Formats: sequence, C-alpha cells, structure tokens
Amino acid sequence: MTRYVFTLPHDRAKVLAAIQSAPKGARVEIKGARRSNDQNSLMWSLLTQVSVARLHHGQKYTPDQWKCIFMSAMGQEMQFAPALDGKGFLAIGHKSSDLSKEEMTDLIEFIFAWAAENTIELREAA
Repeated sequence: MTRYVFTLPHDRAKVLAAIQSAPKGARVEIKGARRSNDQNSLMWSLLTQVSVARLHHGQKYTPDQWKCIFMSAMGQEMQFAPALDGKGFLAIGHKSSDLSKEEMTDLIEFIFAWAAENTIELREAA
C-alpha cells in the first residue's frame, strides 16, 4: 500500500477518499500541525546553551545528545542501537522534526524549566 500524507483543511476530500479505499488493517494517524521553523531554531539554541553550560553525570554531551536526553525525560518514545564501532549507543527512531507545534512547545518549556532548576540562564536567542 502507498503511504499518504495530507495537510488539512485543503486535502480533506482526498483524506476521506483514501480512508474509504484503504484495505482492511490499514492504519490512520491524525497529528497536530508540525512544529514551526522558529520553534526548531529556538530548541537548537537552547540545546546548544545547555551543552556549553552543563555536564550530565560528569560527561559532556552535544546538543543532539541533549535533545535525546530531554525528549526521553518527557516520555517521548526513544529507541537506542549500539554504535557500529561498539563504543556507546545511538538514539534512533523518534525525531524532533516529527513533533507537533504543541509537543515542541512542551519540549521547549521543559528545557527552560529544567535549566531554571539547574541554575542555567538561557537566552531565547543565542
């Protein structure tokens, strides 16, 4: 079966037609609007600031690693696989690009709250 992605409200008729013609067992997922580019920029700015300001359990982490740490702490489903060289693990699966605007807002607020609890002053623009 082909995979379809529709954006409402413009594709509403196409969505209904796709659902009506879908085979038995097909899955339908309705998600909120995708996160904005401004939200994405802010998230990476905050993650970079946290990365510069803080060690985690005595270890320095990259902004991308901090993103995985925060997303996991918020309950986002994460999967990990061993690195090819056998040195550590890689986060795979859930990506921030798949977050809705609401989920991204929650993640950004979580980062701000965690930083405040850990005496890290974050700026909205780095």
